[in-house]
Amino acid sequence: MAVESQPTVPILNIAWTRYAQLDALSSKHAKPHYRWRRWIAIMGVLAALFAVITQAYSDYMPAILSLALKILLIATTITASVLAAFVNKFYDGKEWLVSRAEAEEIQKEIYMYRTFFKNKPDRRDWLEKRLANIQRQVYRGMAGELVLNQAPEKIPPYYNPDDPSSDPGFKDLTGSEYVQYRLENQLAWHIRKVQQFEVERTRLQVYILLVGGLGAFLAAMGQGFSIWVAVTASLGAALIGWQELRNLDPTVKNYSKVIMELMIIYDH
Repeated sequence: MAVESQPTVPILNIAWTRYAQLDALSSKHAKPHYRWRRWIAIMGVLAALFAVITQAYSDYMPAILSLALKILLIATTITASVLAAFVNKFYDGKEWLVSRAEAEEIQKEIYMYRTFFKNKPDRRDWLEKRLANIQRQVYRGMAGELVLNQAPEKIPPYYNPDDPSSDPGFKDLTGSEYVQYRLENQLAWHIRKVQQFEVERTRLQVYILLVGGLGAFLAAMGQGFSIWVAVTASLGAALIGWQELRNLDPTVKNYSKVIMELMIIYDH
């Protein structure tokens, strides 16, 4: 079955291109940001583990194994420090948050152009000015360092001609088409993400409680067990730090509010 070709509106082509570039920039920085933060937490826990083993059992193991543990202790400590400095310098989270927010702003203005302003004679000038303002906001948010990839070949970037709910991206929209292309997709996406965040939040809270309970049990056992409390404490701190980094409580609340507002619009 042949796919109906869509007319390409130059200003919309530019808008979708800028959206795609910022969307790609956000993805480029978001994944390393969390990946490197995860490794910093792991290195901190490993450093505590090697320190406890070295302190408690070095007298009972071969000299070469004791030396290897000391080297691992030093290596993990240095690696954690270097990674922390690297992440703070290059992946502090600002880039992906700014690019994500402004990409969504551009997408919002694209749909405004194709719905609310579709009968306005000056809508092209309006969209051009909005794109210019958004790009300046990105530049300021990036502290004057805006490094984008080349324009993608596929515009809009997520259009799938085999999916009837996928937006071709260029024609003006009726109310039902807006619901089909924009509202339903956004509602489904936010519902799915809230479910994922809720599962992650519950899992983290269970892990934190288990680690805390294990630490209390080891402390109560006393003697040779109490030294392992340092490991459980570092693991608990890592889990709490990861929970704060993910910012799950406010995210679930914000996404829940978005879902509520989208459902009200959808019902209307």
